[in-house]
Amino acid sequence: MQMKTYLFCGVGGSGMSSLAKVVVARGHRIYGSDRNYDRGLFPDHFQSLKDAGITIVPQDGSGVSKNLDALIVSSAVEPSIPDVRVAQDLNVPIIKRAELLAEICNTAHTITVGGTNGKSTVTGMIGHMLHAGGYDPTIINGGGMLNFDRDNAVIGREDRLVVETDESDGSITNFHAGVAVLTNISEDHKDMTELMAIFRQYLSQAKMQVLNVDCPNVAKLAKDFPDAVTYSMSDIPEGLKLIVPGRHNISNALAALAVGRVCHMGDEDIFAALATFKGITSRLEVIGDVNGITVIDDFGHNPDKITASLKTLKETGRRLILMYQPHGFGPTKRQKDDLIRIFSTLLDKNDVFYMSEIYYAGGTADKSISSAEIIRKISENGVNAYFFEGKVQIQDEILKNARSGDVICIMGARDDSLREMARNIFKSL
Repeated sequence: MQMKTYLFCGVGGSGMSSLAKVVVARGHRIYGSDRNYDRGLFPDHFQSLKDAGITIVPQDGSGVSKNLDALIVSSAVEPSIPDVRVAQDLNVPIIKRAELLAEICNTAHTITVGGTNGKSTVTGMIGHMLHAGGYDPTIINGGGMLNFDRDNAVIGREDRLVVETDESDGSITNFHAGVAVLTNISEDHKDMTELMAIFRQYLSQAKMQVLNVDCPNVAKLAKDFPDAVTYSMSDIPEGLKLIVPGRHNISNALAALAVGRVCHMGDEDIFAALATFKGITSRLEVIGDVNGITVIDDFGHNPDKITASLKTLKETGRRLILMYQPHGFGPTKRQKDDLIRIFSTLLDKNDVFYMSEIYYAGGTADKSISSAEIIRKISENGVNAYFFEGKVQIQDEILKNARSGDVICIMGARDDSLREMARNIFKSL
């Protein structure tokens, strides 16, 4: 194997860090830059990358040289980042993360997990199940896996991979999997016509498909794949017991069960593994209980994810103090009516709901929508709903109003400060 040298731009991101760990473990030289590292944020996370053998450099272009085989970037990278500008000036190849990941996956027996919702959890379930079954898979996930000390990558055999794939930038079509799992399709980053075409191509390039036919859109695609393995909540086996909550996780476990059977695992071994699956970081993750108050960190950010999380939270029967930050102006504009309906319907008069301003993910964006107008509509529907532009103000409000018996949930997508906020609230309580 020829050793290559890569610089991962934004190496601290969930998808970038997991791939960087796998690539460095295969004997390549890996450098990583990240603006959060330059700001002194999340030192434990970056120390774990250093411990894995990744050299962290400033994100000021100084880490880019002609000795690099490629600069690795995410699909959301901004051209104004110094690393990108210097790479262009030096004619260093710039490769998207998904392209490098697909290159690794397409030369091995790979189980890929795609879908609008549930990808990280299903990837974690399958990885944990196969690991427990002695298959020794390499796992590349978009979320930290609680069964693997919160790590988002597990180094196993190079020819057996379990990988979360992403449809938001269309990169899922780079993969030619041994087994392609499709959990569901709903509007999120793209409109439905485009999503259906992307997922159809993803499935057509795989040797075998595992499909959730409870989702009407997946069921439509299933007609084109008559030999696919399908799963449904109408067929829950008696031996399936989980410690992760919510009906959505039963569906996730059925996906893992189907894959386990495809891999010739016995049901008894599959059930034993799934019964010990602890979950994924920031997926209804309980940070802790203090003074009768439970603090939860959740990644819910599109209508389906939010609905699943809220239904599970409301099963407790306790008062909910919820903070939600929308992710991206474009998705929020498309989902506005759904968000208003969901929060107005699933929150009751005892609950308290806060929204901060929409998270700006970079790039060009039409900022003609604000969380304030969503809050106004939800408030008109009788919910105790409040808008504060910054999260610090919301944190102060939550600490001021929380009382014994409450569940506090900090909800939203790829903004690391949300994860920090949940933990700060727990420490302060």
